[in-house]
Amino acid sequence: MKKAEKKFLKAIIGVVGILLIAIIGYQYVHTSKASSGGTAQTETQKEVAKRQKIIKENLTNYLKTVTDDGTVSVSFYNLGATSGSTAAKSKYADVYKKGELQVESNAHTAQTTASTYKLFITAYLMQQKLNGNFTWNSTNEDGFYRMIVNSENDFAEEQLQKYGMSKINKFISNQGWYSPVFQTDENATSTSYSLQLEAGTGSFSNASDRAKILKLMGKQIYRTGIPAGVAAADKGTTVADKVGFLDDTNNYAAIVTMPNGQKYILVIMTHGHNQSGFSGFPKITKIAKKVQQIVYGADAVTKLEDYSN
Repeated sequence: MKKAEKKFLKAIIGVVGILLIAIIGYQYVHTSKASSGGTAQTETQKEVAKRQKIIKENLTNYLKTVTDDGTVSVSFYNLGATSGSTAAKSKYADVYKKGELQVESNAHTAQTTASTYKLFITAYLMQQKLNGNFTWNSTNEDGFYRMIVNSENDFAEEQLQKYGMSKINKFISNQGWYSPVFQTDENATSTSYSLQLEAGTGSFSNASDRAKILKLMGKQIYRTGIPAGVAAADKGTTVADKVGFLDDTNNYAAIVTMPNGQKYILVIMTHGHNQSGFSGFPKITKIAKKVQQIVYGADAVTKLEDYSN
């Protein structure tokens, strides 16, 4: 091989070597970055799990104290943050991912529903509408208004007569809810678990109908209980709900929206203790306020609390 050729070959080998070193270095750096990113993600997931554990344990322990004597039932189901909200943009938004914090206590024991049974009537009629067997008109719009906003009974009783208890009970059972709710000459009964009727699914999947019903629930005239409690916890919190009161029974089933965009379902059923009229509502107010503080408060994820005293 001539001297010039040898010199050229050495130059080529040198260039190839430099390129190999550069490629290997590039791969090493980016592999390290990917590995580092994976570690960071794992740490975030660990923190999310830790926070969820604290919240669920605290809420579970608190609800045990308020339901211990069997006269209170509570069901909590978090719906996650509204898209684009402050809460949705949080680094630890996944702590409140829909359904991750569900907690209930004495939630599967049947209790007198009082007027919260009207949520089941509402669900049934909305299913009839989805099936093409119900249309809005001025008469039933007025009936819905009085049934939900004022908690009057006549429209709901008319629907029970029109469709029959057995048909409505069958529908309720098919949804996986406690049944029978309705029995002749007996007060309607259900559970706090079954009263967690989630807007946006099943019978409430039609957006226009859903908005109409939630608007009525937001106008419900009895604003003590859950609405008062959550507003005391965080000013500006809004509630779409159905109230129920009968003899010694005071109940609330609500969809709560906080100012930062967090949403959840809360059902509280109470009876006994010589309650009458609305005398059980202050108890519901206190429970609702504490639930929101435990799950969403500034100190919600700091430590486990003892609620036994």
